Amino acid sequence: MAKGASDVKVIIGDVQKENDCKRFVDETVKKFGRLDHLVNNAGVAHSFFYTDTKDLRSLTSTFDTTFWGDVYMSYFALPHLRRTSGKILVIASAASWLPYPRQSIYNSAKSATLAFFDTLRVEVGDAIGITIVMPGWVESEITKGKVIHEDAAMWIDQTQRDIHVGPVPVISVTECARAAVKGVIRGSHYVTVPFYYSIFLLYRVFAPEVLLWAFRLVFVINPNKPSSKKILEATEANKILYPESIQKSD
Repeated sequence: MAKGASDVKVIIGDVQKENDCKRFVDETVKKFGRLDHLVNNAGVAHSFFYTDTKDLRSLTSTFDTTFWGDVYMSYFALPHLRRTSGKILVIASAASWLPYPRQSIYNSAKSATLAFFDTLRVEVGDAIGITIVMPGWVESEITKGKVIHEDAAMWIDQTQRDIHVGPVPVISVTECARAAVKGVIRGSHYVTVPFYYSIFLLYRVFAPEVLLWAFRLVFVINPNKPSSKKILEATEANKILYPESIQKSD
């Protein structure tokens, strides 16, 4: 409401649960009489190598929230969106095409999300607009260091965050949101933000070995203190590359 909305309804629930997803849609339609837009933005991330997994729940919870949450919400929303010629906004990730270390299941979930909504777009045709946003690192609880760990517990660990994110720019949530809304208004199928992440897709297609080599060099070799962490410590680049809101854990 602080941003100008005249009427807001907050519904608490868990997108991993089908019944909660149905309730989100039903209560929204009951209050407003219709559904014009669905924003699929729920997601959690993990920060560890797949081979270090200690509890499989750390993997399933990541996939269930990040992929199945979008599928469930879309399932219950589609009949209403068909009636209004509505739109679906999907927050996927540049991780859909990047072999970014320490987040193999998150990458897989985002790749599945991209494939699902690409296919859904073909199936529904022009009846419903679908815009898929492919952001890089964005200001959020995840980039603040709140991630799932090997034992399936979730807590904030900014030392691990610095290793994981490294010297990569983190854009503000406002910048990402503006790009997403503009994409929906234009009817864009895809929005990549920041735009320069598009170059990684070219490497993925034409020189995948370069991506593999670069990610291993920066994030994997000497895993306890990889180059990503050393660069941040030597340059204090996080003070420039990270929004102020995520530089402290409190």
